Amino acid sequence: MKKNGYRNSLQEETGLISRLFFRLILFLFAVLSIAPLVWVTLSSFKTTQEFQMNRLWLPARWFFKNYPMAWEIGNMGTLIVNSVIYTTVSTLAVIVLSVAAAFAFAKIKSKATPILYGSFVIGILLTIQSIMVPLFLMANTVHLLDTRLGVLIPYTGLGLPIGIYLCTEFIKGIHDSIIESARIDGAGYFQILARIVFPMSKPVISTLAILNVLSVWNEFMMINILVSREALKSLPVGIMKFSSALSSDYGKQFAALVIGLLPLLLFYLAFRNKITEGVSAGAVKG
Repeated sequence: MKKNGYRNSLQEETGLISRLFFRLILFLFAVLSIAPLVWVTLSSFKTTQEFQMNRLWLPARWFFKNYPMAWEIGNMGTLIVNSVIYTTVSTLAVIVLSVAAAFAFAKIKSKATPILYGSFVIGILLTIQSIMVPLFLMANTVHLLDTRLGVLIPYTGLGLPIGIYLCTEFIKGIHDSIIESARIDGAGYFQILARIVFPMSKPVISTLAILNVLSVWNEFMMINILVSREALKSLPVGIMKFSSALSSDYGKQFAALVIGLLPLLLFYLAFRNKITEGVSAGAVKG
């Protein structure tokens, strides 16, 4: 009895230490995640001169004019609208096309399936830097430079490889009997896709939406070469207006960064439950 009591006490102490250590790690991770956001926000209320003299502490004099000046000089209203359009349209297109293609790859057997699936998934290995020159030449050839469509097509195309991979692996976990029962009842593939596959794929759709929203909202290099008109550029390009090789207007640049971060924070607050469900459910159904 004494041995069992000692063993139980030791297990309780070990479990308590493990929980405390785990909570300490989470606390440190939270601090490291929040600290840069706090620093950027505080720096946005400093003038460039004060920031150069006082980079880490609170502003000696809170300079609120950085925000209206950054909004006006950077044309933030137009840039936010453009970023919302690019992010929303490309994300919806990636989700619909990825789930539809994944359903075909996972549940419709054909000799061409492995070849077609491999030709899509190999796109995961491509980087933006490796395709910028051919992409620019192709867009110029088909007269899509300086157009919204010329931006949306590459964004959608770059999101499809990882989207098709994640959705295919998830849909493989849906029992074939469900699809066969729907076919016996007279449902076509489009009906099965709309009424069965899409509702059952909500976890992987949430994961894919998170990945695509973050990727497109923060993308800078591609849109910078595909678009030259100010009216079609996105937020990351506008934020770079406040920085140059010779000088930077730090106060306004940090204010522009905060303006650019706010929509992402609102996105997280609005869909935090879906984001948590998507991450916890995972991309692959076991």
